[in-house]
Amino acid sequence: MKIKVVFLLVVELLVVIVVVVVVVVVVVVITVAIAVAVVGVVAVVIAVCVLRVNFVIVKVELVIVVVVVVVVVVVVVVVVVLVLVLVVVVLVLVVLVREVTAEVGYSTGSSVLELVFVIVVVVVVLVVVVFTISFVVRLLVVAAVVVVVVVVVVVVVVVVVVVVVVKVVVAMMVVVVLAIVVVTIVVIVKVFVVIVVVLLVVIEGEQVVVVVIVAVVAMAVVVLLLVVVVVVVVVVVVVVVVVVVVVVVVAVVVTAVLVAVVIVGLVVPPAEQNF
Repeated sequence: MKIKVVFLLVVELLVVIVVVVVVVVVVVVITVAIAVAVVGVVAVVIAVCVLRVNFVIVKVELVIVVVVVVVVVVVVVVVVVLVLVLVVVVLVLVVLVREVTAEVGYSTGSSVLELVFVIVVVVVVLVVVVFTISFVVRLLVVAAVVVVVVVVVVVVVVVVVVVVVVKVVVAMMVVVVLAIVVVTIVVIVKVFVVIVVVLLVVIEGEQVVVVVIVAVVAMAVVVLLLVVVVVVVVVVVVVVVVVVVVVVVVAVVVTAVLVAVVIVGLVVPPAEQNF
């Protein structure tokens, strides 16, 4: 009986760790994909502004619209695929937990853990879908405006992209941190219950004080380990946010400099240019 309880507890803890890691990896990959798309859009706008000096305006504007739409489609496909992978992984893990529970004939409350998994998946999916739709709509609007005037819209593109990326990254990171906190609390409660049950079985309920002391010490160790895991995950999340912000800021600076050069190239006659 005691071996079955401990075995089931270990399985559920491993499931929690795997789910948290998968969620973090998926969010990081989605964030990187969006950052790459942002840099790609900014690079395309810059290239179009430079090409506009020497080529036919209509052809150049058509190129930027096509490229922006392709970038948006790629981002959407990546996001959808990653979300589907996350959902499949979570469902498979839930099924495995149920099978193990049925096999050992003992349950420490797997339904609660499954509910937490479902909540995490639903929240992540909703956030990704909402902000992906917002991102796509804004980029399409910007692309439509670019058809009218490319040089002026460069500033609008940069501002909109920066705002959207920051909102998406912050929202995703908040969801991940909250999900980790919720799962951690559930695991702590489940571990405490299992420790008390095992100790009561071992000591046969005769020395309640000893049971409580040992349970508290064991819980302190478990909580310390979980806090270490949470801190590591939060540090990774912060590093990802900082990297994305740095990439966006660099793209904005480069865009501003090149736009200034392009504007000078459009206004000042070639004979009077010194660069």
